[in-house]
Amino acid sequence: MSAMSLLSGSSSSILEQTLAAAAQDRKTTDAAREAIVSLPFGASFKDSITHIDDRGSVTELYDPRWDWHPEPLVFVYMFTIRPGTAKGWGLHKLHEDRYFVIRGEMELLLYDPRPDSPSCGKISKVYLSASRPRLVNIPRYVWHADVNIGTEDLMVVNFPTMQYDHDNPDKYRLPLDTDLIPHDFGDVRGG
Repeated sequence: MSAMSLLSGSSSSILEQTLAAAAQDRKTTDAAREAIVSLPFGASFKDSITHIDDRGSVTELYDPRWDWHPEPLVFVYMFTIRPGTAKGWGLHKLHEDRYFVIRGEMELLLYDPRPDSPSCGKISKVYLSASRPRLVNIPRYVWHADVNIGTEDLMVVNFPTMQYDHDNPDKYRLPLDTDLIPHDFGDVRGG
């Protein structure tokens, strides 16, 4: 059956009905083919550089000469998350996190509760992957949850703006299923 006969016959009503019920995809990239991401106020990305030659590769994780973030490098650690698992919700009052994914794929959820912020009350979803090396910072007072959306253990290096204080951790937590943040994790486990 030709496309013309589909549009002119009774199938046309099926086409019209399905199109009337359909939702058009939202725009996900800009004219330069960069992903459109609505970040909380104060958050930003810094693409990294990978050097490849016949022996392998070197990926730059952080360089203060990039002038990407005003606070110095003072502490570094790595964490992992198993597939289908989330860590969060967490918030810091005194420092920012600065994440770099070195293995796997991550959905970073950011919820901005700051009353004076232009992004107050909004959820942002950021996707990070080892296949596109980049840094992202998480501003103070922004709730965040880290979800492994890949099939292998997720490995993330964090360059927080303050050293960890074992006696008085700058870490505040809410459960994943809190009613205070408008997000449903579905079948994702964790906390």
